[in-house]
Amino acid sequence: MDIKDIQDLIKLVNRSSLTEVEIENGDFRLRIRRKADGQLMYAAPAIPYAQNPSPAPVAEYAATLAPQPIAEAPKAPVSSHLLEFKSPMIGTFYRSSSPDSDPFVKVGDVVSKGQVLCIIEAMKLFNEIESEIEGKVVKILVDDARPVEYDQPLFLIDPSATA
Repeated sequence: MDIKDIQDLIKLVNRSSLTEVEIENGDFRLRIRRKADGQLMYAAPAIPYAQNPSPAPVAEYAATLAPQPIAEAPKAPVSSHLLEFKSPMIGTFYRSSSPDSDPFVKVGDVVSKGQVLCIIEAMKLFNEIESEIEGKVVKILVDDARPVEYDQPLFLIDPSATA
């Protein structure tokens, strides 16, 4: 099986309702699997390299199809006195109520309990996220209009600076 055959097979799987295809031909084995939402999950050959005289083109091609690992956001060094304000839900983070509005908080602002810090959109609902702590916003850890995970740090707050 050459690269053209693999490309044709991937196109066939994308156009069909198939969720997984596995082909074995001697020492060559190829599996193409699609996620539940229909996106291609991976296409990687399982080739015993010692027995196959020319695996390099297939392996190089398959490597371009394999999903790349998701890089985690670099962890900000947290000083011992700073508190992380974490996301209470999964959704999209917004710093303001609309694109032309001022952000709810900026670095250097002093926040109080119950003050709105941001909005997280989840399933077309815009949820105002209120502060549970008092202090000064030292750093905003998420860019505007970016997806956030549950328990992901959003802000660093210094509780000792409440004046």
